[in-house]
Amino acid sequence: MRKTSARLLALLSLLQARRDWPGALLAERLDISPRTVRRDVDRLRELGYPVVAVKGPDGGYRLGAGTELPPLLFDDEQAVALAIALQIATSSGAGIEEAAARALNTVRQVMPARLRHRIDTLRVTAADAIRPDARVDSGVLTALSAAVHAREVLRFDYVSAEDEQAPPRRAQPHHLVARRGRWYLVAWDLDRDDWRTFRADRIVPRTPTGPRFTPRELPGGDVAAFVAGRFRGADGPGDWPCRGEVILGLPAGVVSRFARDAVVEELGPDRCRLVLGSWSWPGLAAAVGMFDADIEVVGPAELRDAFARLSRRYADAAASPPTGRGRPAERGRRS
Repeated sequence: MRKTSARLLALLSLLQARRDWPGALLAERLDISPRTVRRDVDRLRELGYPVVAVKGPDGGYRLGAGTELPPLLFDDEQAVALAIALQIATSSGAGIEEAAARALNTVRQVMPARLRHRIDTLRVTAADAIRPDARVDSGVLTALSAAVHAREVLRFDYVSAEDEQAPPRRAQPHHLVARRGRWYLVAWDLDRDDWRTFRADRIVPRTPTGPRFTPRELPGGDVAAFVAGRFRGADGPGDWPCRGEVILGLPAGVVSRFARDAVVEELGPDRCRLVLGSWSWPGLAAAVGMFDADIEVVGPAELRDAFARLSRRYADAAASPPTGRGRPAERGRRS
């Protein structure tokens, strides 16, 4: 017979799997007596789990909603999914970043070593506002993250948009990136001798992975800008006649919701780097000014000069006296 602690976890797992459980069926699944089931249910209640007795011919139990949060039980895949969700929440801009970071740290501390290692290999970059909706198996994300972390050549099958499976691919994985609801793997394609961005939901990893490799230098050195540039094409900030870079005193999640085609990189809980383009330097400075935040101009000098010109223009506008050309009603009262 299982030890009491293991049996309690098994009982809790069953109660989470479906709404109602007849007592006799629980006893059968756990290979214990109905009396032991009742004792174990009482122990779960003492731990804070709201196990409700269900009336009926057979009797039974249901895991209900309580007034306090009891200890939680996660399987391996749930733990990985939770870690990914919490990493996303730390840059969501929804006002929960600090709480999400604390929760992620708490989850990591209580995980066994094997799960803690899997969570630590997750490296997620928010290249845009993230609301992942593409179905990607958590095992695939874990395998991709592990390959990135270990710097091991990845072998995988890749299904094209036409659902045609091409021959197996070999790539040196660089980073796992979330952008506009989808996951992407940035990698050096060994067969095509070039950088590629692969959709994670179309990747089927093969085992084992290949040999270790020395990471190449990503063009531009910025994974968020690299991915954004691959998708924006001619609309990217690098193709505008005027392109500048600033540091804003706002969370990246807040800025990314309004930055459109700009590139946003998180620098801290309340700071981010913004790279954007425009048709003119004053227009670029004005676009940055729409964010109600402190601004640090990184460059170039033309953008700094544009801010100076706009500041003088705005200061003159604020200090200029009324011209006498008010609203029609005001002119009527003065006449």
